[in-house]
Amino acid sequence: MSFRQFFLRLAIFLAIGLVLGILINEVSFGFMKSEAGRSAQRIELVIPAGTAAKIARGEAEEAIPLNMVFVNGDTLVVKNEDSETHTLGPLLIPAGTSASLNLDQTENLALSCSFQPGQYIGLDVREAVTFDTRLLGIFLSGVPLGILFMLYSFIIWPIKNKSQVE
Repeated sequence: MSFRQFFLRLAIFLAIGLVLGILINEVSFGFMKSEAGRSAQRIELVIPAGTAAKIARGEAEEAIPLNMVFVNGDTLVVKNEDSETHTLGPLLIPAGTSASLNLDQTENLALSCSFQPGQYIGLDVREAVTFDTRLLGIFLSGVPLGILFMLYSFIIWPIKNKSQVE
């Protein structure tokens, strides 16, 4: 076995592994598209008029989700269009005003909340999936896959020495 043959086979199977890594990672990223695949932004949550009355009756406001997903660096702006003062964790939002909460740490929060029947809301703050993260995933899957294919190729197509060829 010559080094030239070995490195040629290594290069071919690393290329195949990287192509498969791109395919696997990008297809799965596309299927599992989530809020984490975007950059940080300003997100507005509106508390509609009549929400306090609905909560007093034990009803949920359909416009307000029970759990929300954010990206690290997002700013949640809560706009209160109700006639009552509401709270969201550390925020006090009088009627007709708004307040903001900077979400700059990756964490799962369960905050007290006066505009949900259960008196809490879940906020899931995730790390943003950047191009660098996706590229790292491709290399961490593609390179080992290529090396594994190369090793299997020695079983299927062994490299013969010059003496074995003659």
